[in-house]
Amino acid sequence: MSIAEIYPFRPPGRPLVPPIPPRAPDNMTVFGWMRRLRENAIGGWREQAYEADIIQGRFLGSSSFILNTPDAIRHVLVDNYENYTRTPAAFRVLRPPLGQGLLVAEGRAWKHQRRTLAPAFTPRAVTTLVPHMLAVTDETVAKLKQNRGEGVDLREIMQHMTLEIAGRTMFSFGMDRHGATLREFVVEYGDRLARPYLLDLILPLSWPSPKDFPRARFRKRWTAFIATLMAERRAAGKKDGAPPRDLFDLMGDARDPETGESLNKAAFTDEQLGDEVATMILAGHETTATALFWALYLLALDPETQERVAAEARALPVDAAPDLDSLKFTRAVIDETMRLYPPAFLIARAATAADTIAGRPVKRGDVMLIAPWLLHRHRKLWRDPDAFLPERFMAPAPPPDRFAYMPFGVGARVCIGAHFALVEATLVLAKLIGTFRIGLLDRAPVMPVGIVTTQPDRSPMFVISPR
Repeated sequence: MSIAEIYPFRPPGRPLVPPIPPRAPDNMTVFGWMRRLRENAIGGWREQAYEADIIQGRFLGSSSFILNTPDAIRHVLVDNYENYTRTPAAFRVLRPPLGQGLLVAEGRAWKHQRRTLAPAFTPRAVTTLVPHMLAVTDETVAKLKQNRGEGVDLREIMQHMTLEIAGRTMFSFGMDRHGATLREFVVEYGDRLARPYLLDLILPLSWPSPKDFPRARFRKRWTAFIATLMAERRAAGKKDGAPPRDLFDLMGDARDPETGESLNKAAFTDEQLGDEVATMILAGHETTATALFWALYLLALDPETQERVAAEARALPVDAAPDLDSLKFTRAVIDETMRLYPPAFLIARAATAADTIAGRPVKRGDVMLIAPWLLHRHRKLWRDPDAFLPERFMAPAPPPDRFAYMPFGVGARVCIGAHFALVEATLVLAKLIGTFRIGLLDRAPVMPVGIVTTQPDRSPMFVISPR
């Protein structure tokens, strides 16, 4: 089946331009914007948002600013980041599954958690976890080899695979018994409770919104489930003097790089440790699975680029550990995928005190909107911003400004698991494309939907064949 049959909107002789939702009309009302926010926040921005440096507006009595210039973003996320906190709506949505974990914590609590957990996510520590990633990937490839030409749901397969990797890298045990339950939790929260409602935005955080009650019931069941996983891992124990074998060990063995003193002695209560475990599992497996899905979708639409990835992967020595330095183009495909489909499509921060940004006065309570979805497709920051061009992330092209390309955030609160996720995604994509030729059975475009992460609006059916 030709690309023109699958995706009829690709201009002849031009790079792939994957489908996106239509821009919002210029005359859209506040209520129209709220409706779009509930259905698909990505479709809530007008064309102006992809061209302007800063857009100032009003919402619920406060000013809001869409920031599209690196200097303004640096000011909010780096230079004066302590003056900007998550919005009440973000806390309402994130706290039930993540509690007071690193992604949600603020102030002194966040600094303590970041310092305690950072040693478990250094490149050296991640290297010890690569065998877990490779083992699960090889098992997934072996199962896919049994396919006899039927359509496969690669999104579901990526979700199960990254969940298994998360389980083994966190606890050193498979998720055969727990994976289905964990996926049910993830799907339940994403479908029913993760979308912000109008009252989530209007009410002060101290006043419960109607959705906060089912979120609280979810949290009670969810934390009990995480406690079960932790108890099972503790029962397995650890041999005295043995090196850490998973993230649970690494988190427990973290030491101050200057004094050598343990950072985790009485660092967390069981509830706090459970929140950190939940954060690592959810943030790790769901976002990586989604990035891999989008990469596979793009490569299915772009056979030439797919063949370049396959050639790079198949040039690696047989039965040798993959050399990430030899997978530069594969890594560029991952980078470009996360530019077009950033895991976190929107970062919202509320000012806790007056400030000035790009000469504009900011009052306490004003909201700063930094949208990687907009930044990564901004007309002033990128050439052919809507096109799929992995070469833009390879020499001799200059590296992008770190405040214009931020799939993992930036500054002090940059994602602690960024290196882990990039290693996992690069290794998995190389193994899959090096083993299989991937196409699409489904002709209809897949649209990105912004909920908490950039999700596909549905799961298309792929067709795979051995190389």
